[in-house]
Amino acid sequence: MKIVRTDAELELPRVDERLRGAGATLVLLEGAVTEDALAHEVRDADLILMCYTRIPARVIAGASRLKGIVKYGVGIDAIDIDAARARRIPVVNVPDYAEETVAEGAVALLLALARKMKPLQHRMDAEGWAWPTPQWLATDLAGKTLGLIGVGRIGSKLARMLGQGFRMRVLGFDPWRDREAMALQGVEKCDELCAMLAQCDVVSLHAVLTPATRHLVGERELGCMKPGALVVNVSRGELIDEDALAAALRNGRLGGAALDAYGDEPLAREGHRLSPLYAMDNVVLWPHLTFYTAEAMRRLEDETLERCFEILGGDPVLVKSRDPRLRAQRTGVRFAD
Repeated sequence: MKIVRTDAELELPRVDERLRGAGATLVLLEGAVTEDALAHEVRDADLILMCYTRIPARVIAGASRLKGIVKYGVGIDAIDIDAARARRIPVVNVPDYAEETVAEGAVALLLALARKMKPLQHRMDAEGWAWPTPQWLATDLAGKTLGLIGVGRIGSKLARMLGQGFRMRVLGFDPWRDREAMALQGVEKCDELCAMLAQCDVVSLHAVLTPATRHLVGERELGCMKPGALVVNVSRGELIDEDALAAALRNGRLGGAALDAYGDEPLAREGHRLSPLYAMDNVVLWPHLTFYTAEAMRRLEDETLERCFEILGGDPVLVKSRDPRLRAQRTGVRFAD
């Protein structure tokens, strides 16, 4: 059997070792892979493992032996799931390996932003000390209002951490969650996005990227936010209109942003449309690594292997995600309760 794993710069040594040990020919593809190169490699593959690389309809159509596609991670927007479903090829992700991990990362980013850690660290590196002058005056989180866009697996964990731990008031916009369920998680449900944004000192995004949620936060929504509000995005870059976000940061409409996901990755200091953000002291940039801890990677590898061996063994693959795109599958899958 042949297995193609894209995005091999994200090392999964136990996954690779176990698959090879099971007799598979494992092809590892690193970095940006062209659609032609990908189509060539998977045309005789039994299984695709992917993280970020796009798996379009043409690639799926040409893979005559393909038994399944495993996303070793959460977001499935890079896979043409309709094309896979048409060919009865199951698609599965690993939705719950880093819920607490990513929520902790969001807290870390928010604290860095609120406490001005980026410019303070620059001053310490350059001069060795900083006296308590107004430019370093930070802000408390306690007593402030947090707005969550998406109150699913990760958003609900962040609600607990910042609501119970930091005593923030937590509001939530999520059309898929009912008011009672959100209340049990300490979240006040808001039915209208802009109305929620107008109340928030901090807005954190945790929604799934779909055609309907692309640019969910655009120029209008950014204009609804409190002057000086902080934005945290550890989900998907394209949930925000990044050009509008950059403009709101340049003109001082927002107090700052902490970002771990971008519409065009990787980010770069030069030649990227978001490159000017590097120079802003009120912007904290992470390289899409809020998920990357030893514990989370162990869980990711364990579950990725489980899903791979289910598919390769001819068993229905376990779909834990509640995403309706995955729940619409009817062949080669079984669903967690």
